[in-house]
Amino acid sequence: MTDAVFSPSDVHPAYVRPPDHRAELLMPAGSLAKLKTAVLYGADAVYAGTPDLSLRTQSEFSLQDLLEGVRLAHEHGVRIYLTLNLFTHNRDVEKLPEFVATVRQVKPDGVIVSDPGVFHYLREHAPELDLHVSTQANACSWLTVQSWAKQGAKLCVLAREVSFVELSEIRAKCPNIKLEVFVHGAMCMTYSGRCLLSNYLAERGANQGNCAQSCRWSYKVLARKKDGAEVEITPENKDDFDFYLEEEFRPGELMKIEEDERGSYIMNAKDLCLMGKLDDYLALGIDSLKVEGRNKSEYYAAITARAYRLAIDAWYADPQSWSPEPYLREIYTLQNRGYSLGFHDGRLTNIAHNYERTDTVGGWLFAGSIERWQGDDMIFAPRNALRPGVVIEFLPPGRIEPVRLRLYEFVNADTGESSDKANPGLGNAIRIAAAQFHNEDLKTIQELLPPMTVGRIEAVLSDDRQALLQNNLMAMDVERGLREGHESRPTLKGRAHTGKSPALGLESCCGLGCNGCTMFWHDEKYAKAREALSAKKIGEKLNKA
Repeated sequence: MTDAVFSPSDVHPAYVRPPDHRAELLMPAGSLAKLKTAVLYGADAVYAGTPDLSLRTQSEFSLQDLLEGVRLAHEHGVRIYLTLNLFTHNRDVEKLPEFVATVRQVKPDGVIVSDPGVFHYLREHAPELDLHVSTQANACSWLTVQSWAKQGAKLCVLAREVSFVELSEIRAKCPNIKLEVFVHGAMCMTYSGRCLLSNYLAERGANQGNCAQSCRWSYKVLARKKDGAEVEITPENKDDFDFYLEEEFRPGELMKIEEDERGSYIMNAKDLCLMGKLDDYLALGIDSLKVEGRNKSEYYAAITARAYRLAIDAWYADPQSWSPEPYLREIYTLQNRGYSLGFHDGRLTNIAHNYERTDTVGGWLFAGSIERWQGDDMIFAPRNALRPGVVIEFLPPGRIEPVRLRLYEFVNADTGESSDKANPGLGNAIRIAAAQFHNEDLKTIQELLPPMTVGRIEAVLSDDRQALLQNNLMAMDVERGLREGHESRPTLKGRAHTGKSPALGLESCCGLGCNGCTMFWHDEKYAKAREALSAKKIGEKLNKA
């Protein structure tokens, strides 16, 4: 395939999506509460793991919690997959017999594995388990996916680096294994998490589930004189200096090293959000759409599950008139680093990274969640401070429109005392009478807002953070082609240097279409060159003509 933009004709005719096929929405469950929230808001499946054997050492799951989680999920017709996706060291192998015994007791719907040794261990010692190949295994081609299928894998989670055009070919050539892709969540600056920054800088192993996220740290600019004396860059003298990088083959093209009071974030990727392209993935027949975020809050689980659940159902109900806009608006309410399409089009643009800051921003905050109903009274646990006049938007599962309620006073659920504020914390739950919901049917309000329903409040943003939020939204529009952006790739210029310049697209390419030349494989202007290359013998180069 030569086009970087997907169209229905790109799908290989060998694969036809069965008429009854539906993609599952797979949500993260970092704790029992998050699992319950994901189930409430429409997850078809959840994935969870214990801290010592998955890639989330901060997971709050105990083995007892897992047993309870599996029971609860199955009661609601939701599948649950356990993660065993670490890369094992010798000390980890000793735990495998106990893990297998526990998994057999738990009876999950699948186990997510990345280490080939672990995969074959489970095939031998627990052959009844369905094995899913983790994204950590870096499956990027149909050949790799076919290999895993031949070894007995039931599902393969593709690497985040796989473009949509590549995915369509994998789907066509691998019709007999389920495929899963990430559609939402944090992105890693390295090759699907295979990073040593955390090991070097924090002595925490990224592929042992304990990444310190060193790529998101603030890095300081220092200068040193020839005699070894260090020049301290302070707020008082920082304006006296400018710092630049000049790349060997771009003489005169100075790239300024900038740092503000927050630092400099040269490796900070934005979050992945494929909601705007979700219809492509559903039309292609992808089996599982995965949301990242086991360490995120119940609020994150609720917002993402609700938005993607409603979007998926709407597409299956009427694919021709489907639009992502109502669901994107919900996703944009989350605190985020800015959103990106990741490698959907094959090449990352400059707006896929946030070089200025690593903190998150969003227009709304987690107000709290409903603990339970006592008669006609809602018991609501605040997660952020509530003040008089605040409007809480309750988010009903299965409905896009929120239920709004303005509160002027807050009644403590235990003492009955009224106050002009409500703060988060143990013992600070408030009581809200159903009669206060003037625009809702009192007979159905408890069905509309069951326990664990979340609420949100509008965030008060400074001018600086409001500008950051707007820039993030505009950047996403540029990536989706809804507004014009700036050229995202510099071109080589000033070739006065006598050394050999690096290959960058066809302009200075050897003509072999090498694996790493993403511009060659994904840029539209090289479509004819790709077509010509496909007709040549292996090793035969393209020429200038």
